[in-house]
Amino acid sequence: MTILALDFPPVSHLFYWPDFAFDGTPLAMNKTVLVYLFALVLTLWVFMTAGSKKSLVPSGMSHVAEGGINFVEDSIVMQTMGAEGKKYVPFLTTMFFFIFFSNIFEVIPFIQFPANAKMAIPIAMSLLVWLIYNFLGVKHQGFFGYLKNSLFPPGVPKALYLIVTPIEFFSVFIIRPLSLAIRLWANMVAGHLLLVTFAVLSATLWDSTYAGAIAPAAMLVIMTAFEILVSFLQAFIFTILTAVYMGGAIHPEH
Repeated sequence: MTILALDFPPVSHLFYWPDFAFDGTPLAMNKTVLVYLFALVLTLWVFMTAGSKKSLVPSGMSHVAEGGINFVEDSIVMQTMGAEGKKYVPFLTTMFFFIFFSNIFEVIPFIQFPANAKMAIPIAMSLLVWLIYNFLGVKHQGFFGYLKNSLFPPGVPKALYLIVTPIEFFSVFIIRPLSLAIRLWANMVAGHLLLVTFAVLSATLWDSTYAGAIAPAAMLVIMTAFEILVSFLQAFIFTILTAVYMGGAIHPEH
């Protein structure tokens, strides 16, 4: 009986790459930074290209940009914030595209890494969302009104505020940004590990028996298609939760 030895790389190697440019300086770059730069450039390119075309009938990149804007407005903003939230469509659309492009590089050949599998940018975006919805809450409700509506939800018996208020404090001001970041990060990490696992298994079995590699190779294809869907869903979930938090700060009764 032949025992196959899987040469699975250490987990640390799957999420770390040494700097390849400007090493030892504040401008040092590695693969993760490069993916984020690509995602930023792609996001800018989509909307700058679409904005430069004056055709009344959208086509090509204009169709992609308009479809993305309509999707965010109809499926996210109108469902969570109402008509008053339309002024935040550009911000939310940019966030959606940037997160999606950062994720989708997981399935791009020769890169094959979702930048959001590193915690830095997910937590940075979550803290930005935290600042925005708290700012909107204070702006629309006043400082003390925002604290009151956040910590003392109406309809709760006063005796329960001893329990509810601490829970609401941790939920609104601490747990929200952490859960927002961890949800995105953990899903992209899990998907990356699955793809690497099936890729290593396929390569190992291919070297020993072609027939044995069929099943893991098929699973690799299926998981790759699934991760494309996950890349979209995680961008959607992050964006819609951002809209929910902003809408709740603007309209506390919701």
